[in-house]
Amino acid sequence: MKNTERFSNRVTDYEKYRPHYPVAIIPYLSATAGLTHDSVIADIGSGTGLSAQPFLDNGNTVYAIEPNDAMRASAEQQLKRFPGFKSIAATAEHTTLPNNSIDLIVAGQAFHWFDQVLTRKEFHRISRQDSFAALMWNIRPVNSPFEHDYEQLLQQHGTDYKHMQQRNVSAVQLASFFLPGTFREKTFQNAQRFDFKALKGLLSSSSYMPSRSHENYQPMIKDLEDIFNKYQENGMVVFKYETRLYTGRLSE
Repeated sequence: MKNTERFSNRVTDYEKYRPHYPVAIIPYLSATAGLTHDSVIADIGSGTGLSAQPFLDNGNTVYAIEPNDAMRASAEQQLKRFPGFKSIAATAEHTTLPNNSIDLIVAGQAFHWFDQVLTRKEFHRISRQDSFAALMWNIRPVNSPFEHDYEQLLQQHGTDYKHMQQRNVSAVQLASFFLPGTFREKTFQNAQRFDFKALKGLLSSSSYMPSRSHENYQPMIKDLEDIFNKYQENGMVVFKYETRLYTGRLSE
């Protein structure tokens, strides 16, 4: 399966249950990356629009670059109320955007899918002088007993979860991408509260887990229900994230 097609059958769960990005990223980027209300944003690998939302709420024009038809259609439906939302069927490596047209390039939960050599060249082409890139991930810590048991579920039932773990972007890769400049890291706390239906939806949104039509889907859900019943309080569990934001100037 092509990387651009991995989420085609998971769009509904993705848009409903994946975590948003904390609004605190906006004042942080204003202070460190020159973000203003007038900044033109390119959201690369924009998916269902979760990463575009904070910038649209900030009044920015956002060019949402997404190659997956189903994900892009979902974003277009969800974000059509924003006049600054511009949806484009394209890839990170070939955005189709004009030269020197973008003030800030954003990638949320997507950079690990890109060809980093070609993407770096494309980012430099479309960015204006002294522009920044901001790469974001919602990272799930494994600290509490609930988080540990959920991680074990992924390890046990994942179709290619271990392979996906190897795609995690390292500090060395980030440093190479931002050369000859440097990058800075900022962590924000993020959380969701889930009933069992929502927790099941979150799990089903992951491309490395069995799909709803897979023979191992129901056994996986039974194990998930056991975990939920073990840790729920008043019918809910808290799912914690660390939102890690890496920013750097796109220097030549």
